Amino acid sequence: MASAPPANALPLFYKDLQPLSSTSHGEFKARRINSAPFFAAAHAVPVTIDEFAVAQRDFPIVFSVGDNPVPLALMGLNEGVNTFVDEEGVLTSDVYVPAYVRRYPFMLARLRPDADELSLCFDPSADAVGAYDDGDPLFEEGKPSEHTQAILTFCEQFETAGQRTAAFMKELGDLKLLIDGEVSIQPEGATQPYVYRGFQMVDENKLRDIRGDQARKMIQSGLMALVYAHLFSLSLIRDVFGRQMAQGKVPPAIAPVL
Repeated sequence: MASAPPANALPLFYKDLQPLSSTSHGEFKARRINSAPFFAAAHAVPVTIDEFAVAQRDFPIVFSVGDNPVPLALMGLNEGVNTFVDEEGVLTSDVYVPAYVRRYPFMLARLRPDADELSLCFDPSADAVGAYDDGDPLFEEGKPSEHTQAILTFCEQFETAGQRTAAFMKELGDLKLLIDGEVSIQPEGATQPYVYRGFQMVDENKLRDIRGDQARKMIQSGLMALVYAHLFSLSLIRDVFGRQMAQGKVPPAIAPVL
């Protein structure tokens, strides 16, 4: 499926990052776009625990492999395949769009590794931000516009949700509930099954065996509800496979990993 990216790598979708500045970008505007080509090849997109309740209705939610796993919403089961958008990144289904996608091309980032403060940055390669005639101004009279303030608030909320998600993942790790996942799907008429690996999931056997006090704590903290949202969503893996099959995007051979 997808491993968590290295700490020094740019996040998914971002090709570059610049801090938003009234000096350098005083005339810039943010314009609405109807397509997102960067999204078209994204088969797995990070989601926060705040999104589990709504995302699990549309997508399987799994966890990446690696030392620092993150929750991922599966849009497809093979690299480069998103079954919910066309080649231009236009949605073809009425589904939830993760906050990670909606915040692009903006994000909060540290300008220096030793800095505590996060600054609002953007990807200058994106078509959504620039010195355009149309769009919402990012600055007015040298100060952040109301539109920019709204972007900042959204990014701050995303970061806060990310912190809660990191705490959730740590608790899953401490309880040793995650195992390597595998799903085998054999379409009618196929001589061999398609086997997908490269992700993690909660082990239901370990979940059933946890101590009563731990289970009570999980229920009280809301962790248990999140775990079951993840588990319930896994049934949608076969639905996503079916979408891929209908779109002719399933490789002819056994699929190696998600």
